Amino acid sequence: MKLLVDSSFSLLLSLLLTQLPLFTSAVPAPYRRLHDLDKLTNQTKNLRQMAADLLKEHAFETDLEHHRFKSLPVMNNRASDINSLEMKPTLSQLHNELKSFEHHFAWLSRASKKHHHPLPKLVEMITLIKTLITTLERQMSRVDAERLPNPVPVPSLPPHLPSQWDVLQSSQELLQQFRLFCDWAQRVFSVLSTKSKTQ
Repeated sequence: MKLLVDSSFSLLLSLLLTQLPLFTSAVPAPYRRLHDLDKLTNQTKNLRQMAADLLKEHAFETDLEHHRFKSLPVMNNRASDINSLEMKPTLSQLHNELKSFEHHFAWLSRASKKHHHPLPKLVEMITLIKTLITTLERQMSRVDAERLPNPVPVPSLPPHLPSQWDVLQSSQELLQQFRLFCDWAQRVFSVLSTKSKTQ
């Protein structure tokens, strides 16, 4: 009888050991979610720096004509609100705004090529924006954050810019607004990551 009990115990132990990889593989799921938030923070930081570098390379000595793009996301966020942001609606809003910037930069890329004056690193920036969107959409899927139904607005300038100067001015405004967006988004992703680690 004792032999039977020992055999049953050994069999049970063996079964538990074979299932151990399944248990351990399930544990890192929250870690993977946090890892994506940290990745979003770093990717946004890199894009912010790229926008800042491009602004320095093409700085104008004269004042620019601002508000050429009425279709850009309005950046009216306050630093005092950042700690009260909730994960799902915040990710959805950032996703919608990021898609808008992607759309505007793609438009700018087409416009600059028509003037035979492609802007340096613009293609690289668009690629990094697409990568950021992919990472963000993966994070949204994990927390069941919905995508906002509002369509991405068409850039509020004619498809054919009249001069190369207009292209450069448009690029400056887009880069300035995108740098502000990245600065805010980087802070938001960092705060959301910190808050998730304490939950």
